[in-house]
Amino acid sequence: MKHYYLIILLLTTIFSLPSFAQKTPLNFTVEYQTFDHGRLIDAENPILIIANTQQTLVSTLKEFEKKQETFPLEEYYIDVARKQRFNLSQLNLKERIGSADNVLDDPKKYTLTGQTKRIQGYLCKKATTTVNSNAIELWFTTEIPVKGAPNLLGSSLGLVLEMTRNKEYRITASKINKNIPFDIDAHVKLANTPLFDALTYQQKIWQSRFINIPIFKNETINYTANARSNDSIFRFAKGNVIVRKIKIPKYKKGSQLFLDVTQSSLGDAYDRTASVFIIPTYYKSSFLDALQNGKELLPIYTGGNGKKYQGFVATPTFNPLIELMRFFTPFGIGKFNHIQIKDKIWNPVAHFRQEITAYAPLLKDREVYIGMYISNYDSAGHQVSADISIHPSESEKEEAVVIMPLFNTVNVLEMDGQEYPTLFSTDKGLFVEFELQKAVNNAQLRYITTGHGGWKAGDEFNAKENKIFVDGKLVHSVIPWREDCGSYRLMNPASGNFKNGLSSSDLSRSNWCPGTVTYPMSVGLGDLAAGKHKIQIRINQGDSQGSSFSYWNVSGVLIGY
Repeated sequence: MKHYYLIILLLTTIFSLPSFAQKTPLNFTVEYQTFDHGRLIDAENPILIIANTQQTLVSTLKEFEKKQETFPLEEYYIDVARKQRFNLSQLNLKERIGSADNVLDDPKKYTLTGQTKRIQGYLCKKATTTVNSNAIELWFTTEIPVKGAPNLLGSSLGLVLEMTRNKEYRITASKINKNIPFDIDAHVKLANTPLFDALTYQQKIWQSRFINIPIFKNETINYTANARSNDSIFRFAKGNVIVRKIKIPKYKKGSQLFLDVTQSSLGDAYDRTASVFIIPTYYKSSFLDALQNGKELLPIYTGGNGKKYQGFVATPTFNPLIELMRFFTPFGIGKFNHIQIKDKIWNPVAHFRQEITAYAPLLKDREVYIGMYISNYDSAGHQVSADISIHPSESEKEEAVVIMPLFNTVNVLEMDGQEYPTLFSTDKGLFVEFELQKAVNNAQLRYITTGHGGWKAGDEFNAKENKIFVDGKLVHSVIPWREDCGSYRLMNPASGNFKNGLSSSDLSRSNWCPGTVTYPMSVGLGDLAAGKHKIQIRINQGDSQGSSFSYWNVSGVLIGY
C-alpha cells in the first residue's frame, strides 16, 4: 500500500510543476483489493485504474512500477475518442508489444437490476452478466465522469467499483483519488509499440512465460540401410534412433518441466513403440558407445531362460537409458488421412505431452544426449518434433537427491540385433542389484510397463500381473491395462476394421493404446538404507506360438527425496 501512495505523491509533485501544468490531464485513480472466499489476496499488488474522460489505463502496482522480476508486464489501455482498446505488454527490459481491438465492452450484455449501494462514498448501480458459465455481479457508478473496470467487464457502463464472480471472488475499490496529473500517453508509448493481431499477441505473451528448448524439428525416423548423421542429429539402428546433444540452461529450483512430442506418418501405416530417453554418460562406457559402435559393447544380462540380453540393466560401471516418455504411434496418422469413413475426420498429427519434472536435477545447467526411438520397417517412416519447456514456479518444490536408472528393456537397437525382452518367461524375470552410498528416504520407483505380442494369445491383448520385489519383499503388484483405446479412433485412419464393428485401434491393451502416452507409475519403496539392495520384476509372460512371442518393455528409475 505504501508504494502506491509514493507513486501518487510522485506523480502529483512532478506534474504540478509549471512546465507540465498545461499539458497533463487530471485523472481519477482507483486502487482495488482482491478477495477469494473472503481472504485478501495479492495485497502487495493491487489493481490500479488511472482514467480521465478520454483515456483509461488498467494496470497493477507491479506492472505500473515495471519491476523486471514480474515480466511479462501486462496493461490495458482504452482510447475513448478512438473507440479502441489496446492490450500492452512489456515482455522483458527491451521488448514491448501490443494488440488493438476495435470491439469495446458491449453494454447490451448486462442486465440492470435496479439495486443500488454506496462504495467509497459514490452511488453505484448493480448489473449482472454471465461469462463462461460464471455468474458476474458488477457495481458501477456514473457519478465519476470516467469509464473503466478492473478486468474491463462493465467498462461501457461507467466506472466499476466492485466485481463479484460466483459470489466467492471479489474485487472492490479500496481507495479513490481525483485530480491526479499524469500523462497516460507517455506511459503507454503507443507510437513506439509494435502491434500484432490478437492471436499472435496472446502467443507471444504465453511464450514469454517459460523457456522452450527445441530438441528435434520435423526429423525423420525411418528404416534405411544408409542412416546418415550430420553436425547436430545422430542417426543409429538403421534410422530407427535419432540423438541430439542439448544444452539445458540453469533454471529456478521448483520449476516444472514438460516434454512435448508431435508425430505423423510419412509412410508407415502401423502402430509402433516409441521412446524418448536420456543417455547417461556418467561412466567411461555408455549406451552411446553401443549406438555408435555396436550392441557388443553393452553389458550382458542372462535371463532365467538362458538367453543373453544386451544393455537392459544397470551394473557398477553402466547405466541403462533413462526413459523420459514412452508413446505409441497411431495407425498411419497423416499419410493415410485420405482413407475416408463417413462422419469421421482424422486428426492431422499426434501430440504427446508429459511432465518430466522428476528429472529436473539431471537436466539443469547441463549438456545431455537426448534420443528418440520408433520401431518401424518403413523406408518413409515417421516425422517427429520434440521440445522441452521449463515453467518457473513461485514455490521451491522438493527435488530428488538420488536419481538412479536401474533397468530399461526397450530394445532401441532392435535393428542392430538387440534381443527382444522375453526375459519374463521364467520366475527369475528381471533381477537387478544396486548399491546406495547413502540412505534414501521415501524412495520411489518410476516404473513404465507395456505388454506386447500382437496376436490373440499375445500379452498385448491379455492382462498380466506385474510384481515388484525389493530385497525379496513384494512391494507392489499391478495389472497394467488400458480400456480407453476407442477414445483415440480419430487418430488412426489406417486401423483395420473387423466384422463385429470394432477397429483394431479400439481394442484394449496391456497399458497402451495406438496414439497415447504410457504414463509412469510411482511405486513407493519406503526408506532404503545405505548399502546393497536387490530389485526384481516378475511378470507371467505368455508362451510363444510358433514364430510369435510375447515380451514386456519395462523401465525403472530409483528416485529419492
